[in-house]
Amino acid sequence: MSPARTPRSPAKKRGAAAPRRAPGRPGGADAADQQARLLDAALDCFVRQGVAATRLRDIAVQAGVTPALVNYYFGDKEQLLQTLVAQRLLPAVALLGQRLAQAGEDVEATVQAFVAGIFDIVEHHPWWPQLWVREVLCEGGALRDLLMSEVAPTTARLMVARFTAAQARGEIHPALDPRLLMTSLIGLTLFPIAGAPIWRAALGAQDLDAAAIARHALALLRHGMTPP
Repeated sequence: MSPARTPRSPAKKRGAAAPRRAPGRPGGADAADQQARLLDAALDCFVRQGVAATRLRDIAVQAGVTPALVNYYFGDKEQLLQTLVAQRLLPAVALLGQRLAQAGEDVEATVQAFVAGIFDIVEHHPWWPQLWVREVLCEGGALRDLLMSEVAPTTARLMVARFTAAQARGEIHPALDPRLLMTSLIGLTLFPIAGAPIWRAALGAQDLDAAAIARHALALLRHGMTPP
C-alpha cells in the first residue's frame, strides 16, 4: 500500500490581487493628506461663516466625508481648532517673523519687511485677512487669544521696540507714537486686503492689485514717518 500523500496548498494564481487592507483610518501619507483636506475644509467654513457657527458636520460636508471621519481625526471642534492653529496659522505668522528677523534694527527695512511679510502671508494663505478680521478683531473672536499670546509678543512688541529706538535716534517724527505706528501698519495692509472686493467696486479700482497696495503703504509710511 503506497503511503498517503500530504495535500498541497492551492497554488497562487499569477497576478492575483494583493490582500485588501482592513477598513479604518488610513495610515502614513494617506492620513496626513486626509487631515490636510479636512483642515482646508475647516478653513473654508471658518472664513465663510465663522468658527462659532461652524459644526463638525459642516466641515464634513465641505470635505465630502462623514462627520464620523472628522471626529475620528480631531475628536471635537476644539481639538480641530488647536490643530489648525499649530499647522496653518502659526506657520503663516512665521513668514512675517522671518522677514522681520532679516531686517535687523533698521527702521525703514523693518517697515518694508512688515509690508512684504503681510503680502507673503496673503499670497500663500489667501484666507488670512478675512479670518483675522472675523476671529481676531470682532468681539468674541475665537482667535483673539492667539493674537495676545503668540503674535503680540513676537511681532507687535518687537516692532514697537524698534520704532521706539529709532525715534530716540531721531529717525522717526517725534509726534508719532510707536505703538500707534504699529496699528497704522496693520491698517495700511490687512484692512485694504480684507476689504478689497468692496473698495475696488465702490471706487472703480479694479486695476489696483496687491503690489499697488504695498507701494501705497510704503510711500505713505515713508513720508509720514520722516522727521521734520
